[in-house]
Amino acid sequence: MNRILSLVRRCVEDYEMIAPGDRIAVGVSGGKDSLLLLAAMARLREFYPVPYEVEAITLDMGHADGLPGMDFSGIAAFCKELDVPYTILNSEIQHIIFDLRKEKNPCSMCAKMRRGALHSALQERGLNKIALGHHYDDAVETFFMSLIFEGRLSCFQPVTWLDRTQITQIRPLLYCGENLIRHTVERLHLPVVHNPCPANGSTKRQEIKELIYELNGRYPGLKARTFGAMQRLPLPEWGPVEHRRRPLPEDPEDISAV
Repeated sequence: MNRILSLVRRCVEDYEMIAPGDRIAVGVSGGKDSLLLLAAMARLREFYPVPYEVEAITLDMGHADGLPGMDFSGIAAFCKELDVPYTILNSEIQHIIFDLRKEKNPCSMCAKMRRGALHSALQERGLNKIALGHHYDDAVETFFMSLIFEGRLSCFQPVTWLDRTQITQIRPLLYCGENLIRHTVERLHLPVVHNPCPANGSTKRQEIKELIYELNGRYPGLKARTFGAMQRLPLPEWGPVEHRRRPLPEDPEDISAV
């Protein structure tokens, strides 16, 4: 966990993600990324020089015909252990998407509905930031998806100000590779909840993930060079704060220190 905390702190500092008095929600889906992010944000507040608060919010997607529900009791217990307030938001998103609209490509609509529900909850609770679990591999995959499917050099931003809702999105796991995250979650026995969505694992993102895996095997270091190029170009808002500009300290995919 110390390795994760080191990389998270460095990312937070490089992009000035946390300001004094921030009230930060962690969107906890139940997957490995969001659970590790929650653990890291809860631990970081104990020694980070800037004071901030953390809350966990889970959006229950509801039920659709033929799909099982999700049990978040393990996450609730984990939040109690971390001394983090926890809220479950009820919704009917799965029912709307799969039963009523029968969407064949549900991911875009699902993401919009989830964002809307989460942002409304943050506004009601007076939370000014939301931490999302996107990591190093997610960023590289999104870059390739934009290039291949849209013909754009683009990616989500480390820090995004949403003027309509007055909420800031931050992504503190951007320096953490997926292999490192997976092995850390397994080692810590975090209460991962299986995602029953029928689109899980069969998306365009999965195709790009497999393509990058193949290319990175053929051209070692491809992911690292891509990530570095995104910072050096830089893509909009991807250049770290100038006086802190520096390369990643270690390979974010290395699990030897876990």
